Amino acid sequence: MKKAFYIFFFIIGTCPFLDQSATAQTAKSRVQLEREKEAVQQKLLEFDKILKKTAESKKVTLGQLSVVNKQLETRVTYIRTLSQEVSLINKEISETEKKIKSLENDLENLKEEYAQMVYTSSKLNQGLTMTTFVFSSSTFKQFYMRLKYLKQYTDARKKQVEQIESVTKELAQQRVRLEDKKVEKQQVINQEEQQRKQLAQAKNEQQGIVSTLTKQEVELRKKIVEAKKQQEKLNNLIKRAIEDEIRKAEAEAKKSNSKATKSSGSSIPMTPEATALSNSFAGNKGKLPWPVETGFVSKKYGTHPHPTLKGIVEDNDGVDIQTSPNSNVRSVFDGEVIKIGTIPGYGGTIVIKHGEYYTMYSKLKVISVKTGEKVKAKQIVGQVYTNKDGVAEVHFETWKGLQPMNPAGWLAGQ
Repeated sequence: MKKAFYIFFFIIGTCPFLDQSATAQTAKSRVQLEREKEAVQQKLLEFDKILKKTAESKKVTLGQLSVVNKQLETRVTYIRTLSQEVSLINKEISETEKKIKSLENDLENLKEEYAQMVYTSSKLNQGLTMTTFVFSSSTFKQFYMRLKYLKQYTDARKKQVEQIESVTKELAQQRVRLEDKKVEKQQVINQEEQQRKQLAQAKNEQQGIVSTLTKQEVELRKKIVEAKKQQEKLNNLIKRAIEDEIRKAEAEAKKSNSKATKSSGSSIPMTPEATALSNSFAGNKGKLPWPVETGFVSKKYGTHPHPTLKGIVEDNDGVDIQTSPNSNVRSVFDGEVIKIGTIPGYGGTIVIKHGEYYTMYSKLKVISVKTGEKVKAKQIVGQVYTNKDGVAEVHFETWKGLQPMNPAGWLAGQ
C-alpha cells in the first residue's frame, strides 16, 4: 500500500516556466525604445515643418542646409533605433519559441504521468473499481486508510487535469504571441526600409544644396564678414550692459556701507537676493529650458569650419537655434531685463540678468518686455525674426560676469 501511495502521488508541483527576469528586462528596453522612437519622430516632424517654411523663399540657403543636415542626423538615429527594435523583437521571438518548447515538453510529461497513474491504479487494484476496492477492506482501519487514499488519489488526478488544462491554455497564448511578434517584426523592417529610402533622398538633396552654395562663394564670404561685424557689435552691447550693472552694484555697495557681498569666484558685489538668484541659476546648469519651444542648434558655440567654404572658419559666442517663423522667444530663468537694443543683422536684442549670470536673446522681430522688468522662467520676451531667406533663427548667449560661456552646457538635453 505504501508503495502504491508514493507512485500515485508523484505529481509536479509547478510547471517549469521560463525565467521571467529576462522578459522584464526586455519590456523595460521596449519602453525605452518606444520613447526614443516617439522623440525622433517628433523631431523629424519639426524639421520637416522648418524646412518647408525655409524653402518657401525659392532660394538655396545655409538655413536649408542646416535643416537638411539635421534631418540626416536624426534619420540615421531613427534607423538605428528601428534596427535595435528588430533585434529586440528577434530576442522576444526566440524567448517565446523557447517557452513554447518548454510548455510542449511540460504538456507531454503531464499527459504521460496522468496515463501512468491511471494504468498503475488499474494494476494495483487488480481491475476493481475504486469504490469496490475501498469497501472490500477486511478491517475498519484498512477501510479508513483506503478511503483516505481514495480522496488523495481523486485530488491528485484533479490537480493533474487542471495542470494539463492550464499548460494547454498557456501554450495556445504563446503561439498567438509568437505570430503577433513575427507580424510586428515585419512592420518594423518595412519602416526601416522606408526610412533608408528617405535617407538616400535627403543625402541627394544635401549634395545638391552644397553644390549650389559652393557656387555662391562670393556672396557667402560677404555674409561671413558682415556676421563678424555684427558679432562684435553684439559683444560690445552685452559687455557695456554688464559693465553698467557692475558699476551700479559697486556704487550701491559703497552707498550702503558694503552690505552687499561677493559670491564665490566673483568680483561683483551682490545683495543676498542677487546671490541666491545667482546660486539658483548655477544650480540649474544643464536643466534650463530652451529659449524657443521647438527647433535645433544650427550654429554651435566656439570656432567651427564653414559648412561649404574650405579654409574658412566662423566664431560664435553663443548658439543659433533655428525654429519655425513667428516662434515665441522665452526667458530661460527668472531675472531682470537690463538692456534692450537693436543690432543690424541681429534685429532686436534683450539682455536679462540672473545675479552674476546674464542671458542674451537676439534676432527678434518683436520685443514684449521693457528695461527693468522682472521676468520668470519660460515667460515670453519676444518673437523670432525671419530673414529674407526664410530662416527663423534666434541667437542665444550665456555669460558669467564679462566671460561668455557655452550655452549648450546650460540648456536641457544638450
